[in-house]
Amino acid sequence: MEAVIRPVAYIRSDFSEKFGIPRQSGLVDALTARIVFEPEFRRPEAIRDIEGFSHLWLIWQFSQALTSEFHPTVRPPRLGGNRRVGVFASRAPYRPNGLGLSCVRLLGVERDTPDAPALLVGGADLLDGTPVFDIKPYIPLSDCRPEALPGYTAQTRGHCLRVECPEALLALIPPDKRQALLGVLACDPRPGYEDKPQEIYGLAFAGLDVGFQVQGEVLRVVRVNHQKGE
Repeated sequence: MEAVIRPVAYIRSDFSEKFGIPRQSGLVDALTARIVFEPEFRRPEAIRDIEGFSHLWLIWQFSQALTSEFHPTVRPPRLGGNRRVGVFASRAPYRPNGLGLSCVRLLGVERDTPDAPALLVGGADLLDGTPVFDIKPYIPLSDCRPEALPGYTAQTRGHCLRVECPEALLALIPPDKRQALLGVLACDPRPGYEDKPQEIYGLAFAGLDVGFQVQGEVLRVVRVNHQKGE
């Protein structure tokens, strides 16, 4: 019998496009998102005692990267886009079943909103509208393995840019979104294999269109506009 799973909730985040989403959860702790349960699962008893945990595991779907074709190898962007590794030795979105796994920080439970109960989480690396198939508590003694080896990610995990944003443009960013946006930019949203100093990239975040250029290890914000319809 073929297994069938369905979403229990959906993510509401500031990312309306895939470009710019951090490559892993927890890289930008200032990012916040809401987990809104489907009506069938929107029951207070389903999250009873969840506030005793500081972090949660989310099992979700790369809903914009689904494919029926199996690719046994992938090219991680942070390795320059040339080196291939096994799909099961990666966290690439193009994979069988298109499942993702993220560890997020539980910031609180909303109990007095129209879609309550909803979960407010931090550090999420998820596109707005992402379907969530399951939520599990992160248990420190069993889920944390300090002796774990990083594999090829040891080459790229420290990659970070210095962000420069003129005061006039910074003032156009809502104060409650500034830290998160600057953190996203510091993670270098560009494809890992691109180095085009003259290119102006556009990032959609929290209703803003943010343009930036990267030269060496410095990212400069050159444009901040409100997206049409915002």
